[in-house]
Amino acid sequence: MSTDNDPMAEIRASFFIECEELLEALQDGLQTMDDEGSDDPETINVVFRAVHSIKGGAGAFGLEGLVRFAHRYETVLDEVRAGRLSVDAAALKVFFQAADHLSDLVRVSRDDDDLPVAETARLLTDLDAFLGGPPEQEDEQEIEFQPMVLSLDLDLGDGEDSASGGALPDLDALPPLPDFGSDAPYRIVFTPHVELFDTGNEPALLLRNLMELGEVSVVCDASALPELAKITPDIPHLSWVVTLYSTVDESEIRSVFEFVDGLCQLDISRGEETSPVPPDFADLPTPLEVPATEETPLPEAPPAAAQNDSEAARSTASPSPPVKAAAEVVKPAEKASRAQSNAQAKSVVRVDLDRIERLVNLVGELVINQAMLSQSLEKSGLSPHSDAMSGLEEFQRLTRDIQDSVMMIRAQPVKSLFQRMSRIVRESSAAVGKDVRLHTFGEGTEVDKTVIERLADPLTHMIRNAVDHGLEDPEKRQAAGKPAQGRVNLTAAHRSGRVVIEVSDDGAGINRPRVLQIAIDKGLIPADVSLSDSEIDNLLFLPGFSTASVVSDLSGRGVGMDVVRTAIQALGGRITITSNPGEGTTFSISLPLTLAVLDGMVIKVAGETLVLPLNLVVETLTLGPNDVQMVRPGRNVIEVRSGFVPLFDLGAALGYRPLLEDFDEYVVLLIAQEDGSSAALVIDNIIDQRQVVIKGLDESFYRAPGIAAATILGDGQIALILDPTDIISTPGAAPTQAQPAQQLGLSA
Repeated sequence: MSTDNDPMAEIRASFFIECEELLEALQDGLQTMDDEGSDDPETINVVFRAVHSIKGGAGAFGLEGLVRFAHRYETVLDEVRAGRLSVDAAALKVFFQAADHLSDLVRVSRDDDDLPVAETARLLTDLDAFLGGPPEQEDEQEIEFQPMVLSLDLDLGDGEDSASGGALPDLDALPPLPDFGSDAPYRIVFTPHVELFDTGNEPALLLRNLMELGEVSVVCDASALPELAKITPDIPHLSWVVTLYSTVDESEIRSVFEFVDGLCQLDISRGEETSPVPPDFADLPTPLEVPATEETPLPEAPPAAAQNDSEAARSTASPSPPVKAAAEVVKPAEKASRAQSNAQAKSVVRVDLDRIERLVNLVGELVINQAMLSQSLEKSGLSPHSDAMSGLEEFQRLTRDIQDSVMMIRAQPVKSLFQRMSRIVRESSAAVGKDVRLHTFGEGTEVDKTVIERLADPLTHMIRNAVDHGLEDPEKRQAAGKPAQGRVNLTAAHRSGRVVIEVSDDGAGINRPRVLQIAIDKGLIPADVSLSDSEIDNLLFLPGFSTASVVSDLSGRGVGMDVVRTAIQALGGRITITSNPGEGTTFSISLPLTLAVLDGMVIKVAGETLVLPLNLVVETLTLGPNDVQMVRPGRNVIEVRSGFVPLFDLGAALGYRPLLEDFDEYVVLLIAQEDGSSAALVIDNIIDQRQVVIKGLDESFYRAPGIAAATILGDGQIALILDPTDIISTPGAAPTQAQPAQQLGLSA
């Protein structure tokens, strides 16, 4: 059935989006309890409210499996909140597992998949253990709507006694009222907004939930109800004043209305019980006797007169002290109104991702057209001080501002990705029998949403690799003087216009002799090869390489790190390894902030126009006849400030031309690499520096080393975007191994 015009489908989708936010708050709260202690009441309330809100929303859509699990989870958390259950490491472990499973149930409920019955039963058993066993019955989960019958029989005796004025019942025999202590009752004023009904909420259900907290007296305030002819059905005019006798905290009362937060005005105060003043019906006019055959319109009083009459009636019925109290009651309402206006000012608008992608594409086209306009005006020979060139500069500035703003819309913090890695650590450490703790840093670092989505699989492989291979067994760690609990750090930060994500551990480091021997035994490298430490570390990225001696669920099949490098390269990124024996290993991923637009340097190489990311270029040099020194045939270096930098012929490396023999008058670009080293690229000329739109290459194209993507220049020419680090680190960059242009799919 199509859901395009189904309003409930939109509300259901909004619920699952809110579930993602609630699950994130749940994970944050549990992590805070684990890091800073589990006795903070506010943190415990945050965790409880997250599960409670998920259960409430799921019940509205009939997701029984999700409601049942969330209810049991919520019951255990309520015991913690009430102080009847202490939280230790074992309890937190179960709470984390329950939170992970709750996330799975939300996902399968959203996708209408089969529920994981076995895992649900196992975790329910673990949760019930905190309550002393499973509940006796689960009938309370089934909500039955039965009409309430009110009996007005006062048992005044039979008809004869009643007629003769029978005796009233003995009031002393009635059961005593519940003892709520000396606390004054709560006064709750609930005024729903239009949005509350648009989202499918029902005030009656909220008031019914209040009845579970204690004795309740409800009065409907219809003072704002207009005349029948002026009523707009879509606008609510009623509010409710609730008097609640209960010993619960105010936070628990607000939790009843948590799912409609922002959709209503809620004022909660605590003071003396006040009874509503009934209207004085004596002041009302006597209704006119109108014949049944005639239709006479009722007289309509002027609004001002009606208002004056109403004020007069209130002043007559109420003495001055209650008026003062009423004025005091208005103050919290004003504060709530101001708080609501502030919340509206900081509200978040959810936009379909397809609309954002369309906006990004339009900005890309705007950048291309701006480049075309710039190039056309430059060719026209206009003066740089002309009005047209001044307008062009302003247009370029506005284009850059628009592009930056749109990129910020699509940027998201990596926090959600890091939270997923926390679950990977818990599951992987449990599978290999190790005690591992994940520490995250820089969760607020913002990256393009596309980068975050495509980074999940590589990070999963790296985290599992750190837990399985990087960290030692607890016995070996203790023998080496380390704590039994292993540590994995996940860090994100911005560096030089890129985002750097690092996965590090405090394990034994890479056993390079063993890695080298395994690569020789598998025939991946020759037996007589001589490799540096960095080259040995890079053997881990070879397809089919694995240091695991036994195939398990996590490793041993030789698939993992090569997939990681391929995925990172597809994102225009690079990955490096740093390892110290006995101290641990660090994998560093360097990625572009966005996959849409970059600042590039347009260069010319062997007649071809190419684009180089500007943030990689440290400086430019012009070669003289004595600046290049040959180390061995095919390998040259240049001297830069008393240091030597390897020189690479970019045209020869890409297969455009044979190796240059004379470098005189050629231009050199000094490139900075992630490990701090430098390299020099020989090019013919620098054309321009401009912003270009990244266009990905189809998978049907040959994956040429050093080619990251393509772009469209201002004159309509297609230019390839280079990844110079890939050229420098690839053995094929050597001139003797340069591939022909036809194999690279490039024109010579």
